[in-house]
Amino acid sequence: MSVALRLPLAVYTGSQTHSSGVLVKDDLRNGLKQTRLRLGLSQQDLASMVGVSRQTISGVESGQTALSVTVALRLAKALGCRVEDLFWLDQDRVTVEAVPVATMATGAPSRVSLARIGGRWVAHPLVGVDAFRMELIPADGEATRQADQDTLAVTLLDEPANLLNTVVVAGCSPALSLWAKAAERWHPELRVHLTFANSTEALARLKRGEVHIAGVHLYCPQTQTFNVPFVRQALPGQTTVLINLGVWEEGLLVAPGNPKGIQGIADLARDDVSIINREPGAGSRDLLEQALAEAGLSLQGVAGSDRTAPSHHAVAQAIAAGKADAGVSAASVAAMFNLEFVPLRQSHYDLVTLKPYLEEAPVQQLLGTLGHRRVISQLEILGGYDTHLTGEVVATVEAVSA
Repeated sequence: MSVALRLPLAVYTGSQTHSSGVLVKDDLRNGLKQTRLRLGLSQQDLASMVGVSRQTISGVESGQTALSVTVALRLAKALGCRVEDLFWLDQDRVTVEAVPVATMATGAPSRVSLARIGGRWVAHPLVGVDAFRMELIPADGEATRQADQDTLAVTLLDEPANLLNTVVVAGCSPALSLWAKAAERWHPELRVHLTFANSTEALARLKRGEVHIAGVHLYCPQTQTFNVPFVRQALPGQTTVLINLGVWEEGLLVAPGNPKGIQGIADLARDDVSIINREPGAGSRDLLEQALAEAGLSLQGVAGSDRTAPSHHAVAQAIAAGKADAGVSAASVAAMFNLEFVPLRQSHYDLVTLKPYLEEAPVQQLLGTLGHRRVISQLEILGGYDTHLTGEVVATVEAVSA
């Protein structure tokens, strides 16, 4: 006898009581459609693979059709993943009472880190440099590169089997680390190695086969589209898939209280205003140059445009320290450093991967967590992120033969 599972998208709810005595409701979530689209399958393709009708697939994706455990297992096998990667329980948020540390500011919502100390919860604000962690990453091995050799011998410090579930992501968004940590909690065997790179360099690393995923936020004024023209140019011989991480608000970061009264891009050309820039290839630098051009201004006419910072939080640190009056970054970064923000545009931050990589289980696991509330909540609480497209395939760029 088959067991029927009702799988609506955030409609069915169950509940459980945690050891803390807090009653937590669960929402049964459905990631079937996102997984199918990432693999480039139509509903009919998947139906044929599983041995059900297209209408059944449509009904499961919309949360209106009950299916048996057998069909759920067949779906997972056809898509090369686990059942819990397709269907999972998300918990409602829980509230606990905590004691703030003495340095925590009053009057404004803050992201916090919690620890149980002496029988009570203690809240540490994640603001400024405390929002980021500089930590030594354990090595997997030791190697020496020789100038005349294309490969190198690595002496392992761990078992090879422990290294197989590593996904490498290149990008510059601070949200990438939040996503990675949430995914590693959901999949304890998964390892995410983040390598910092601006959008252009991230695509270059993807092309060289150094990373699985490249984070990109580049705008093309000619086509008035995000990222796709740059992906097509950087990887013409590869079929790539673009999956949205979020739509984030980009603009000018300025000092608290905006003492220079900076209201828009034209104010950057004033004699009393100095900026901190990003390096060539960064999406933020492209935004600055495009906005200046639209205002009839040149980059050379802006004081400080030759000074560059290597990251979003480095731009924020320079402004917070009074070393610059303004710089281009994201609203979420401004909030982390308690800076003022002057919006310029909303940009799509997309995750670019090669289509064959989508068949690898660790990559599937990582991308599959984009629809989880644990990830969505982290993005939303940052501020400046619109998550309505998060986890959606926004484009597939087909390979162009030489």
